[in-house]
Amino acid sequence: MEPTLKGAAALARSATGPLSPHLPAFVMSLIDQGYAVVCVRAKSWRAVDFDRWLAQEGIDLVDVSDVHVVRYHRRSGRPRSDCRAEPRRNQLAALNHLLCFLREQDACSPAPSAALPADDMAASFEQFLLRQRGLAPATVGGYRATVRGFLAHRFGDQRIDLGAMHANDIIDFVRREARRLQPKGLKHVVSSLRAFLRYAEFRGEIDASLIHAVPAVAVWTTTPPLPRAISAEHARLAIASCDPDTAVGRRDRAILLTLARLGLRAAEIIALTLDDVDWEAGHLRIHGKNRRDSLLPLPVDVGEAIAAYLQNGRPTCADRHLFLRTRAPIRGLLYAFDGVGSIVRNALQRAKVDAPHKGSHQFRHALAVRMLRGGASLSEIGEVLRHSSPLSTSIYAKVDLAALRPLAMLWPGSAS
Repeated sequence: MEPTLKGAAALARSATGPLSPHLPAFVMSLIDQGYAVVCVRAKSWRAVDFDRWLAQEGIDLVDVSDVHVVRYHRRSGRPRSDCRAEPRRNQLAALNHLLCFLREQDACSPAPSAALPADDMAASFEQFLLRQRGLAPATVGGYRATVRGFLAHRFGDQRIDLGAMHANDIIDFVRREARRLQPKGLKHVVSSLRAFLRYAEFRGEIDASLIHAVPAVAVWTTTPPLPRAISAEHARLAIASCDPDTAVGRRDRAILLTLARLGLRAAEIIALTLDDVDWEAGHLRIHGKNRRDSLLPLPVDVGEAIAAYLQNGRPTCADRHLFLRTRAPIRGLLYAFDGVGSIVRNALQRAKVDAPHKGSHQFRHALAVRMLRGGASLSEIGEVLRHSSPLSTSIYAKVDLAALRPLAMLWPGSAS
């Protein structure tokens, strides 16, 4: 007999143990997040069996914790007669999912905290960057991780005393990171430390001179670097590789067209919501860096691709993000796992394109290069790309070799 969602809901309602008041809501949350029927059924069965075991052991709901999950997992007993998979293979994952749901409802004991003092200081720094500096969440997450590592390296599990830091503490940490990171990653570490030390100076806990102790990173490359733009043919092949007959293909095609035609950043794609598309005016509201919103015209092909995804591809979900994951839990694309970058890499792989660069930013560079070769000025390019400084746009001056060639000085001794 095939499992059904109604059957899973009925199974949850049949529970009589300490978890019974919350199991129907747990099953509904699984359905709302887009889990497959067989997965909902399996998690429901496991939750009801765990509820039965808790009742037999005389454990109240408020006392349920990770210890009981481990005890239940290690108990002796025979597997279900209709279970063909390895016994208890996914048991812990299912019960931890249930436990997280119960904790979100404040129904049982909270998770044990293993936080260090460094975690609290890093969290305070994160809130400062978000509220006072207005940095993007992805940037803030990287800064927080670096600062947390530095504080844990310097203070361990001891109380954080920023006034006790010395220049050698900062230099030792940067040297340690230099052993495992490339120069580009090390520059991020240095930037994170400088931002944190400025925050500590703002709090009045360190002297401004300590900021100058952060060493610079020597990078012998073109400054600024040449833009890494995807070729027009590679971009066309990547977009054409998306299957318009599947939900994933329609979503990926809409994202790739948005990248290619509007030059958005990956974070800006992720941040788009249903409310940001103005179909009547033909505009798309972009949430850019430093919390700056801007309006861009919605090209016809991009609008048609987004409409096709919304009508026949986007899952039904309470999440208001424009582009959603296709696997449960259904929600907006994730920043941490670079969802847009993965879509680009998979498209290039499907198209069998051996491109030197795999990330999503190459579409942004390609738009600027195409505009420049079409006669657009650097200021016009900066306006389209929403650069806050002309210096950010100046890197594209190197692309127009025909315009730069008359500026080159003659080699000494060459014919004039």
